[in-house]
Amino acid sequence: VQLVESGGGLVQAGGSLRLSCVASGSIFSINAMGWYRQAPGKQRELVAAITSDGNTNYADSVKGRFTVSRDNAKNTVYLQMNSLKPEDTAVYYCNADIVAAAQAMGVVTLIPYLEVWGQGTLVTVSS
Repeated sequence: VQLVESGGGLVQAGGSLRLSCVASGSIFSINAMGWYRQAPGKQRELVAAITSDGNTNYADSVKGRFTVSRDNAKNTVYLQMNSLKPEDTAVYYCNADIVAAAQAMGVVTLIPYLEVWGQGTLVTVSS
């Protein structure tokens, strides 16, 4: 299983970007999905998360500006980022807890993959 992010780029302060993250592989189900970010010289931090039934959680620094959503049919999570600030500049990573299905000799086995990470997408906000 893997996660692939897209949608990063360069934007001026006050602008908007929408990040997408698609999960692929032999996926049976996806539990929590989230977005983290890591700025230069700083630790990775949680930005927003969403459960399989739509409950959300946000970092205080992005509340009211960012919105996380998901399309379970497409195994995709989104992060809509509005009113971007220079301090939002970071590499944004997608994270998910995935259950995969493996089939052999007619037997399906469910395999949990916890804390799957994408490769990251860079968001740069200029002042």
